Amino acid sequence: MSTDVRPAVVAAPSAPRPGRVRALWSRPGARILALAVVVAALAVFYLVNDVPGSFLFAAKIRGLTIAAMAVVACAVGVSTVVFHTITQNRILTPSIMGFDAFYGLITTGMVFLFGASGFLQADSVVMWILQTVVMVAFSVALFTWLFAGKRRSIHLMLLVGIVLGTFFRSATEWMQRMLDPLDFQVVTDAMFASLTRPDPALLLFTAALVLAGCAAVVPLVAHLDVLTLGAPAAVGLGVDHRRVVMSLFLVVSVMVAACTALVGPILFFGLIVANLAYSYAGSFRHRWTLPTAVLLGLVCLLGGQIVIEQLLGWSGTLSTVIEFAGGAFFLYLVLRKGAR
Repeated sequence: MSTDVRPAVVAAPSAPRPGRVRALWSRPGARILALAVVVAALAVFYLVNDVPGSFLFAAKIRGLTIAAMAVVACAVGVSTVVFHTITQNRILTPSIMGFDAFYGLITTGMVFLFGASGFLQADSVVMWILQTVVMVAFSVALFTWLFAGKRRSIHLMLLVGIVLGTFFRSATEWMQRMLDPLDFQVVTDAMFASLTRPDPALLLFTAALVLAGCAAVVPLVAHLDVLTLGAPAAVGLGVDHRRVVMSLFLVVSVMVAACTALVGPILFFGLIVANLAYSYAGSFRHRWTLPTAVLLGLVCLLGGQIVIEQLLGWSGTLSTVIEFAGGAFFLYLVLRKGAR
């Protein structure tokens, strides 16, 4: 009778192999989940770090700032990725249509006509509605004129947008030269985007429009993937190119106009987050690039605000840093494209 009793072998938990980690990281969903964790960590850190007085009061103020950043990141990220797809160009932003210049013209015109006191005492909701409606009406009229007839051409529309933007800036500078120093200071302050302490009512209205825009884009995600192949291929695959592109232009116009009326003009922020999203997501499908652009926008805004406000103690606005970095990134993209 054999008495050989072998000890039981207990398998130790194996460490994840590098190949498995690499395969997991290659999935766009895992990358988006990692970004969401980073965004949540930054939001919690921004809320609880370096609170000087009442935590509830600070959390209310900082919570509004985080909500404004979420609305801006969603509006700018989604509108820029969609704009890149329908224009087949990744170094343009919706601002090329002259939104920022038109916003400057409206603001300067209000101060020019009614003075700084009249501009500051105006109802903020009425001003937001007026600026949003006028900017959307301008863009829809431009799209309809250039894209509804036989002359339809995205390149012609962009060229007209650049020319009109130059005209608006010239008219704005002409009015600013005739303002007194106090009125000019009010106009200058309104030209810089501000993400901190937004008006709760305006934030609610803007969030509603941005959510409606995102809800309109979701059913068209599959069409956006096809539009990436170009207009002839999209038409050949059964996409109603004219109807889809006009619908997307309208959605982009509403989101950008509402966001600009809330925080002010932001030129290069969308350019940064959209191009980072293309590299980070590892996929051309819009089901991945759209949420990646939104989350990367939140990482940039929250991380930048934490560094500037809480770590460095600077009093400058985050939008100034974004515009500087975005301008340098735009030059890098232009030089890189030119070198190829």
